[in-house]
Amino acid sequence: MKTESKLERILESGQFAVTGELGPPASTNAEVIRQKAKYLKGNVDAVNVTDGQTAVVRMSSWAACILGKEEGLEPTVQMTCRDRNRIALQMDILGVSALGINNLLCLTGDHQVFGNHPMAKGVWDLDSMQLIKMVKDMRDEKKFQCDDEMDMGPRLFIGAAANPFADPFEFRVLRLANKVAAGADFIQTQIIYNVDKFAKWMEAVREKGLHEQVKILAGVAPIKSIGAARYMQKKVPGMDVPEEIIDRLKGVPKEDVSKEGIKVCVDIINQVREIKGVAGIHLMAIEWEEVVHEIVEQAGLLPRPQVS
Repeated sequence: MKTESKLERILESGQFAVTGELGPPASTNAEVIRQKAKYLKGNVDAVNVTDGQTAVVRMSSWAACILGKEEGLEPTVQMTCRDRNRIALQMDILGVSALGINNLLCLTGDHQVFGNHPMAKGVWDLDSMQLIKMVKDMRDEKKFQCDDEMDMGPRLFIGAAANPFADPFEFRVLRLANKVAAGADFIQTQIIYNVDKFAKWMEAVREKGLHEQVKILAGVAPIKSIGAARYMQKKVPGMDVPEEIIDRLKGVPKEDVSKEGIKVCVDIINQVREIKGVAGIHLMAIEWEEVVHEIVEQAGLLPRPQVS
């Protein structure tokens, strides 16, 4: 089913898509969203707005999406299962679609023990797989999860996440296949630093023909410091940061590490663009949105396509 999504139209046209990411503030300061939107507008085709990432209380994703939309962004609302049961999820799905938000990324959500309210009760009524299926049924069948019918369903381009690097590796493509079967229209992957391992994952994706059933956006991100690289390597589950990336950052003067981190990102973009089945990139520069233009420009991805 065609939606009003600009991202969907770009991907369906066969053009290489670029999506970005925006983290809402832990306050009511709408100016934070407006400033970040200025960095992103014109440089990406759509912008994910995170939903309580790392289980920290922040402005709601849908509200920040509306602020971003007012600034000219095409927002993608993120929705996690951590904090809502199926009633609340379906209410929010109806609401975001009615507000003119056309893209939805379905996530299970970071566990609350990692956030600033570790004693909060997690809901987990559904997981991301079940959420994808529920949204698809609401959109295509105009049915709620209980089988009740509605007169007008949400018109949402449905996204999901995939991690090519988590263990066990051989199950990663099977999990992707299940998300595609559930109804995902596009996939955004975990940040890629190990391109060789990502290429092996994509090879398995192609063997199952999944690249022809879903649009895959390769996750990329600049590295601000050697400490950040080490943290991702040692502390973030499901991240694969090869030692040669850290060695490359060590090989430049300290004041040039962030510039080299941007070059690393550009180099990875250029490599993943050559992998068959990659339909675009998802550029995650959370709290460093000001470098997005530089990265996209260096990668030769400007100007962004205009679609009617």
